[in-house]
Amino acid sequence: MADSPLESSRRRVGELTAEIRRHNALYYRDDRPEIGDAEYDALLRELQGLEADHPELLAADSPSQSVGAPLEGTGFATAAHRTPMLSLDNAMDADELRAFDQRIARLLERSEAFEYVAEPKLDGSGVELIYRAGKFSQGLTRGDGRVGEDVTVNLSRVPSIPKQLRRAGGQAPDFASIRGEVVLPLAAFQTLNTERQKRELEPFANPRNAAAGALRQIHDIDLPRLRSLEFRAYALAEGKPETHASQWQSLETLGEWGFLVSPESRVCQGLEEVFLFYRELLERRSALDVEIDGTVVKVNDLALQQALGTLSRAPRWAIAYKFPPEQATTRVEAIDVQVGRTGALTPVAKLEPVRVGGVRVSNATLHNQDEIHRKDIRVGDTVVIQRAGDVIPQIVRILLAARAEAEAPLEPYTLPVDCPICGGKTIRLDGEAVTRCPNLDCPAQLKTNLRHLAGRGALDIDGLGEKIVEQLVESGLVERLSDLFTLEAEGLEALERMGAKSAQNLVASLEKARDTTLPRFLIALGIPHVGTTMAEVLATEFGALEPLIAANAAEIEEIEGVGPAIAESVARFFADPSNVAEVARLRELGLRWPDPAPGEASPDGALGGQSFVLTGTLSAPRSAFKARIEAAGGKVVGSLSKKTDFLVAGDKPGGKLKKALDLDVAVLDEAALEALL
Repeated sequence: MADSPLESSRRRVGELTAEIRRHNALYYRDDRPEIGDAEYDALLRELQGLEADHPELLAADSPSQSVGAPLEGTGFATAAHRTPMLSLDNAMDADELRAFDQRIARLLERSEAFEYVAEPKLDGSGVELIYRAGKFSQGLTRGDGRVGEDVTVNLSRVPSIPKQLRRAGGQAPDFASIRGEVVLPLAAFQTLNTERQKRELEPFANPRNAAAGALRQIHDIDLPRLRSLEFRAYALAEGKPETHASQWQSLETLGEWGFLVSPESRVCQGLEEVFLFYRELLERRSALDVEIDGTVVKVNDLALQQALGTLSRAPRWAIAYKFPPEQATTRVEAIDVQVGRTGALTPVAKLEPVRVGGVRVSNATLHNQDEIHRKDIRVGDTVVIQRAGDVIPQIVRILLAARAEAEAPLEPYTLPVDCPICGGKTIRLDGEAVTRCPNLDCPAQLKTNLRHLAGRGALDIDGLGEKIVEQLVESGLVERLSDLFTLEAEGLEALERMGAKSAQNLVASLEKARDTTLPRFLIALGIPHVGTTMAEVLATEFGALEPLIAANAAEIEEIEGVGPAIAESVARFFADPSNVAEVARLRELGLRWPDPAPGEASPDGALGGQSFVLTGTLSAPRSAFKARIEAAGGKVVGSLSKKTDFLVAGDKPGGKLKKALDLDVAVLDEAALEALL
């Protein structure tokens, strides 16, 4: 029986929500986007259209209502933006920009032309800078728009960020919030990539990723990259002089205070001047020293901005008028497969070289098997390509007429079942688009696996940073993960910049890391979908490693809070003999932990083995509430089910609150939780 229109829409909303959240995490958190702006915008617009047609499907935490990506597990302290750092709606053509102009005229009941400020839309990473008494105090990433990562230390190394506001003939405000974009100039991008290639390191994919990644470094800080960055200010969120009445005055003040402001910016009288600015900028884009992908159009009058207000994810008084992607036609000569540092297999089309937007293109990412199947891309096809967001080359479509004229039939392409690097069997989990090599010791991902194992949430090995890891692997001292625990000071002293004392300190750190816990060990293995909460759930439920290794997916899925994707991921990981052998060798080399009894949450505590899910903004970090609940005999799980006893809801609880009500799960506020404790 076919689904009803509503059920079909509900299913598609779920698919789009999951896909957009994945791309948000790739773009905002991981700095490695898989698709360009045009494809992302198409997904978001489809979701917005379905939610408009079926308001009952609009969830409070829908990607259409939020900005950025969740910040859990990034390793940075976080802080709230005093006013949200919103995104911008997009206009993809002239008609959509006219619709924006007509919409604000209607809202303000005004017939005369608006004065706009037009600025280049910079392709970088948005940040907020906080100044107190004129001195740089704090720097935050956009984060999810309401809470950002504190990257003050890294931002303080960016030369164009003033340490002190420059004030001619006046006092600096007590508090000022400056919004802007951190970009990597194209000349610096080329220089950094040349140096990386000399050191046989993977070049940066594009300036935006290199800039965003530089801000989010914790260990082995790349100072040359940070010092190559440029901050361009575009908004004064707080601290405006009382005389300010326009966006243009804000830009002038930011320049007076010592900030770089895009010199191309201009005041435009009415929409026709905006179109002229857009056309001029489009012609000049290839001559600019930074990447841009459109024009930002803002109502100049601050009082009108205030009257128009904002929606959940974007202001009503501004819009991004995007540049069209430039396209060219070429031929697919071959499809190669690259194995990334996380084990993901990425197919890459090898193209007859062609120039697109002033850049010579010979490769285009195909993302995954689903993308190849959807576009039906085959070796020998004639294809249309474009630089998505003017950065990532991608295939837009094939030309079927050219395929029909081929001398021999072109065969469909399928990703290999064996990893092209280590020969191990690849896997693709249900519900995932990515095919992976799960082998812990695959050379393509060994460096990443070593850094993950040494991370603070895993074995926390002090002194094992990125540069040391590179030397260990490239020197042959570490050829598999467990080799790390065979290292001796004498062998380490031969490494560059590794003296006798540093070598002894690293060996001491490795010895200290041998004493760990089962959850930390599970995190260190890098099993897909197993983070801090899930590792603790698995360790508590199974009590020891051996029963977990022996469990199948169905048995793992019976645990509360464990969904089918996680269960399949864990079961497949331990079904790989090479992974089990590596785990055994790690234990033989001295990794140890006390084995708790299964389900060790004390049934005698005040919460007696009851299960809790935490959501929303609480008065203290969730880890603090989690520790208190567990100390009282309860357990905290990551997702709601009918088996959950309580949902603890803080401010802005999102979709979990509705789900709890649907499942008849009791909802507690903090006061009610305190009473239980």
